[in-house]
Amino acid sequence: MPLNAIRPHIKPMLLLAYPVVLSQLGHVLVNVCDSVMVGQLGKVPLAAVSLGVSVNTVVLVLGLGMSMGITPLVAAANGKRDVPALGSLLVNGVWLSVLAGVVLAAGGLLIAPLLGYLNQPAEVVALAAPWVRVLFLSLLPLMVFQGFKQFAEGLGLTRQAMVLSILANVINALLCYVLIFGRFGLPALGLMGSAWATLIARVLMAALMAAYVLRARRLQPYRAAAGSWLQPARATLGRIFDLGAPIGVQMMFEMGAFSFSAIMIGWLGATSLAAHQIAINVASVTYMAASGIAAAATIRVGYFRGTGDAQGARQAGFTAYGLTFVFMGTMALILIMARHAVPHFYNHDPEVVAQAATLLLIAALFQVSDGLQVVGLGALRGLEDVKVPSVVALLAYWAVALPFGYWLGFKLDLGAIGVWVGLLTGLTLVAGVLLWRFRQHSAVPTVVPEAAVSR
Repeated sequence: MPLNAIRPHIKPMLLLAYPVVLSQLGHVLVNVCDSVMVGQLGKVPLAAVSLGVSVNTVVLVLGLGMSMGITPLVAAANGKRDVPALGSLLVNGVWLSVLAGVVLAAGGLLIAPLLGYLNQPAEVVALAAPWVRVLFLSLLPLMVFQGFKQFAEGLGLTRQAMVLSILANVINALLCYVLIFGRFGLPALGLMGSAWATLIARVLMAALMAAYVLRARRLQPYRAAAGSWLQPARATLGRIFDLGAPIGVQMMFEMGAFSFSAIMIGWLGATSLAAHQIAINVASVTYMAASGIAAAATIRVGYFRGTGDAQGARQAGFTAYGLTFVFMGTMALILIMARHAVPHFYNHDPEVVAQAATLLLIAALFQVSDGLQVVGLGALRGLEDVKVPSVVALLAYWAVALPFGYWLGFKLDLGAIGVWVGLLTGLTLVAGVLLWRFRQHSAVPTVVPEAAVSR
């Protein structure tokens, strides 16, 4: 698409994207903080965090995806200036998020005892199981936060969630330091200190985000149109679920592939698993930044779709693609240059550092593919196209990436490197298919002039 066509969309996209980027980074920076501080305790606690995060993330993204069904519906209703619909989406979006949070939080009680069946080092499982239980509890307040956040972001109000995410991460970092190492007279809880810090920070995030949406003057018309909070509308709940469930499933397939890759790498020992945690932790930071641009693409594409401007929706989507390509390409170069220095922030074991540096080189290579596939998903969500991308993710990650990675890693004895090359292959395949699908589904029909028809 010509640069002149997307230039008017660049500034509005960036203004929407940068707060979402910082807000999305809030989710992953919790894990970064945990990994950096726990890594000072040794490679076994760091490997336990890797195992715990891998399991928790699969469930977490299912909930996040469910809540993301709120945003394109809100954006489209906002484009139509449909205040009653927005009021209904507010109530029912929060209801669905809370219900999902209760179910996900309860999952920790069921999943923690099963960690021993994943064939991981016994000392790693012993540390990870109680950590996972507390981390799963934090999913309930996180989903409450998501319900209010996704509604606000659908209206283009992205800065509030950004501010709250930054505040929560500062609090999480301070609590991690205090509770892990036992400062200011408190006992040193070690690994468990990071889990309790995450729970406290997420409770605060939920309370503050809810307070904003329920008190902000600019949102009063939607609250007035919401009706009773005690009587959710089954039809609206169904619409959000029908859109959000495929998004959650797609994200679960993707994150599940990364989590299972961590389990496979765990078969190689604690050193490889700790190195994997460092590399995936760093890569997840840039991924969440691209995910923020994808969220902005959902809002912009959904808004133009709501107004009936198909050309504007297409241009907004390709603007997001261009911004992501430039950003992720830059991040790839930075990772290549810094791959030997970054692991030392996490751990000082020479074997862990050496393996992590090699994996970061592969992570640098898949930065562009990773960014383009997530922005493709965001643009397609704005078009309310969510089911086919879920199938694409299932096939690319579970039928291609993981089997190929297993073959390279264990049959050809490439170890963790082989597993990561498999992930790179899956990401590239998904990115290509989704780019093609967006081009097809956003195409503007050619209108033949009446004069030409009459001739």
